[in-house]
Amino acid sequence: MSAYATLADRDAIEAEMPWDARGLPASVYGLLARTRAAHGDRPAISFQLLSGATDPAKTLSWAEFMDQVTQVANLFRSLGVGEKDVVAFVLPNCLETAVTLIGGATAGIVNPINPLLEPEQIAAILRETGAKVVVTLRAFPKTDVGQKVAEAVALAPSVKTVLEVDLNGYLTPPKRWIVPLIRPRNPVTHKARVLDFNKARAAQPADRLTFADATEDRICAYFHTGGTTGMPKVAQHKASGMIYNGWLGHRLLFTEQDTVICPLPLFHVFAAYPILMSLISSGAHGVFPTPAGYRGEGVFDNFWKLIERWKVTFVITVPTAISALMQRPVNADVSSLKYAFSGSAPLPVELYNRFEKATGVTIVEGYGLTEATCLVSINPPEGQKKIGSVGIPFPYTHVRILDADGDGSVRRECGVDEVGEICIANPGVFEGSTYTEVDKNRGLFAEGRYLRTGDLGRLDADGYLYITGRAKDLIIRGGHNIDPAMIEDALLSHPAVAFAGAIGQPDAVAGELPCAYVELVAGAEVTPDALLEHVDGRIPERAAMPKYIEILSELPKTAVGKVFKPELRKLAIKRVYDAALAEAGLAVTVAEVVEDRKRGLVARLHREDSVADAKVQETLGQFTRPWEWA
Repeated sequence: MSAYATLADRDAIEAEMPWDARGLPASVYGLLARTRAAHGDRPAISFQLLSGATDPAKTLSWAEFMDQVTQVANLFRSLGVGEKDVVAFVLPNCLETAVTLIGGATAGIVNPINPLLEPEQIAAILRETGAKVVVTLRAFPKTDVGQKVAEAVALAPSVKTVLEVDLNGYLTPPKRWIVPLIRPRNPVTHKARVLDFNKARAAQPADRLTFADATEDRICAYFHTGGTTGMPKVAQHKASGMIYNGWLGHRLLFTEQDTVICPLPLFHVFAAYPILMSLISSGAHGVFPTPAGYRGEGVFDNFWKLIERWKVTFVITVPTAISALMQRPVNADVSSLKYAFSGSAPLPVELYNRFEKATGVTIVEGYGLTEATCLVSINPPEGQKKIGSVGIPFPYTHVRILDADGDGSVRRECGVDEVGEICIANPGVFEGSTYTEVDKNRGLFAEGRYLRTGDLGRLDADGYLYITGRAKDLIIRGGHNIDPAMIEDALLSHPAVAFAGAIGQPDAVAGELPCAYVELVAGAEVTPDALLEHVDGRIPERAAMPKYIEILSELPKTAVGKVFKPELRKLAIKRVYDAALAEAGLAVTVAEVVEDRKRGLVARLHREDSVADAKVQETLGQFTRPWEWA
C-alpha cells in the first residue's frame, strides 16, 4: 500500500513507469492465477446467507476460488460461449455470483443484470447483449428472481441455456429440509434448457482451462446503465480496465492481510471492480453478508457484530447505508476497522462527521462511473479530505474540465475553480467505443479521447475534484440512477397535463428522491393525488415513483420552450430545507437558492433571531447541497 496523500504522491506513482510498462497480466484469469500462486491458502471470499454474527458461513480460499472459476469458464465454453459471446447473470450476492462474474469474463463477455428489474427490462438487456447463457436462482422462498428470469428468457430468443443456483446449499438442517417442501413453483414458458449450476460446474476440470486464455486485451464485460426504459445503454469493459481498478485497490488500499466487508451488489460496478477486482489483485479477504447485502434482513442490526466476527479492516458503503447504520448503536468491538470507503452518491457532511465520531473511522469518498469501468478519483486515505470534494484523480487518470460542443469539439479548457464538464481519460475508458450501440458513442468523447461524463464540476488549485451538478439530468436515489424522462412521460399521458419536469429533491437518507412539477392544459383541473394515482403502474420501477407532485401555473422554460430544471431544483431545495428547519423548531427559512460558480446551487438562509449555526448545520448537514447566511 503506497502513501497517497497529495497530487505529488499521485504524480510520483505515475513517474515510476508508464501504465503499459507495469507488467500486469493480459487477462483477468491471469491476474487470479498470480494471486493464487502467492496466497492460495488464504481466504478469498466468504458468504453468509443469514445476517447473524454466529450464522453459518461458507469461505473459499484463493485456490478453491480459482478452481471454481476454471470449472465455470470451462462450463460456459462447453455451452457454446466463445470470446465474443455473452453470459448474463441475474443473481443476488453469493459465492456463485463472484465465480460467475470472473468465469464469464474468462470464457466470453459477462453481463451482470440487476435482479430488481422487471422481466421486460431484463429481457430488453438480454436482447441488446445477445446473451447465450443466463445464470440465475432456482426458485427459493422470499425471492421471485428465478420466476422473473423465466419470463424474461421467454422474450429473449438468443438464450439457449439457463443455469440455476440453489441457495438451499447455504442452509443447515432443519431449514435445509424444509425448503424443498415450501419452494415456490417456477412455471417455465421458454424453450432454453435448464441445468443445475453447481452440478454442471462439478463435471468440468478444475486444474486447467479447456481452451487458450486470452493473451491480448479484449472486451470482457457488458454493464447496463439504466434498463429503466425500453432501450438500455450497455457499456463495454475491457480486461485492462477491470485490471486497472484492481491494481488501484491493491496499490493504494488493500493488502492480503485485509478483510473487506461489501454488502453491495455484484451486478454493480462498485462491488465488481473496485472491490472484487481489488480483492483478486491484492489477495485480501472479501465478506458478503446475505444475498441482498445491506437490504438483507437484519444486516443493519447485526452490522457491527459482523465486523467483530470477521475482524473487518475496510467497510464498503454508500450514503444511504451510512444513514441507516447511524440510527443503531455501535454495539461490538470494531477496533479492527481502518477505513470506510463510500461511493455511488454524494455524502452529506453531517453523516461523515457522525460516522467518524461513532466509530473513530474516517470515510474515504470516491468518484467513479460505469462508462469508465468505474474508478476516477478518491479523497486520499492519508491526505486532506476536503468536504464536498471527491478527491484527487487516481494514478494514470487524467481529468479535464472542458467546455465542449455537441460533437465533442473543445471550445476551451476551464480554469482553476471554473465549472465545466468533467472529462476523463484512463485505462478504464474504452476510447470511442464506450457503448455497444455505435450511435450512443457519437459526441461522447472530447478530442476523440476524453470521456464526457455528463457531470459538471471543477478542479481546485490542489487538484481536488468537485462535482457541482449533472449535465445529464439523472436523479440518483441511493446510488440508483433514475431517468426523469420516464416520470415525465407517465405524467404527460394524463390529458390534463401540458408540461412536466421531474427532478431529484434533496433527501436526508437517499440523497435524492424523485419529485415532479406540472403545468396543466388551459382550463383543465386535476389534483396532485389524482396524478400520483395516474402514474402508478405507468412508471416501470417503484424507485422512480415521485414522492411529491406540485402543480404550477406555469413551468419555467428556456428560450426554445424546454422545461428549465435548475429553477425547479431551487423550488425543491427551498421546500425541503424549510420543512426540515421547521421540524427542528428553528426560526430559520430559505430566503433564496442561488447558483454559485464553484458550489452549484446554494441555499441562502434568513434567521428571525439568534439561532446557533451549529443547530442549523446539524439539520441541513444531512443533505448534500450547501447553505450560507443571506
